[in-house]
Amino acid sequence: MKLAITGGTGFVGRHLINLAVARKHAVRALARSPQPPLAGVEWVDGAIDPARNLDTLIEGTDAVIHVAGAINAADRAGFVACNIDGTAAVIAAAQRAGVTRFVHVSTLAAREPSLSDYGWSKAEAERRVEASGLDWTIIRPPAVYGPGDREMLELFKMAARGILLLPPAGRLSLIEVRDLARLLLACARNPAKRAIYEVDDGTVRGLPHKELARALGEAVGKRVLTLRMPSAALRAASLLDRSLRRRKAKLTRDRVRYFCHPDWVARRSMAPPARLWKPKTPYAEGLRLTAEAYREAGWL
Repeated sequence: MKLAITGGTGFVGRHLINLAVARKHAVRALARSPQPPLAGVEWVDGAIDPARNLDTLIEGTDAVIHVAGAINAADRAGFVACNIDGTAAVIAAAQRAGVTRFVHVSTLAAREPSLSDYGWSKAEAERRVEASGLDWTIIRPPAVYGPGDREMLELFKMAARGILLLPPAGRLSLIEVRDLARLLLACARNPAKRAIYEVDDGTVRGLPHKELARALGEAVGKRVLTLRMPSAALRAASLLDRSLRRRKAKLTRDRVRYFCHPDWVARRSMAPPARLWKPKTPYAEGLRLTAEAYREAGWL
């Protein structure tokens, strides 16, 4: 196939492109800054806006895999611009090009849109996809981790120091990035299937937070002391982070509301059919390999 990929320079996008090239697909991907040449990849200069960049990206391809999106923003407007307006622009470009196969990367947070601006914006993006008339598949990953990921890096660093701060009691699912990339390619190849899939690594009922802490400790070779943080303490920490890093703050109030939700477990009833895809990487192995990759990169 010839694939148009948004978000190709991000964490998930890079792994997706590497896998696509390894499987002999041709790739066209947007890049805001110059990228080193990569066999099988045509880089398109620019961002999602203006529309002509998207037309260049999508014209003549077989499928669009829309990975680009904001997981953190200073305010709701930032999420609207990237997750809602950006998705609408990619859909419109696919429609102009006559490319009907559309794979959209969403999030489990979209099923709880009232909790956070992030989840709300991804739910609204899903609505745009569903109303598009394209042959779409929506993928809702849980927490995605793997080599090159900076979002979960801080958890690994805390585990390496022997102490991990946890949100209030809850459970979550995980998925290793290369498993997610395999699924995205499988959905791009698959005949038209308008479906929403919630995906994970196959761990039934997900992981309690304390089990994740234990697994992170094993991955970095440390016994980890866990301290559970009440939601009020996390809200106070978000105010401190905002005062120190301002619009670059990572622990926003929006993220605190997301972190404190007790159930981010992928539902088995919404899993992809086994004939399409199965996860290969259990969390213990995936976390260990991720820790090794961090050490090799000098991040841990």
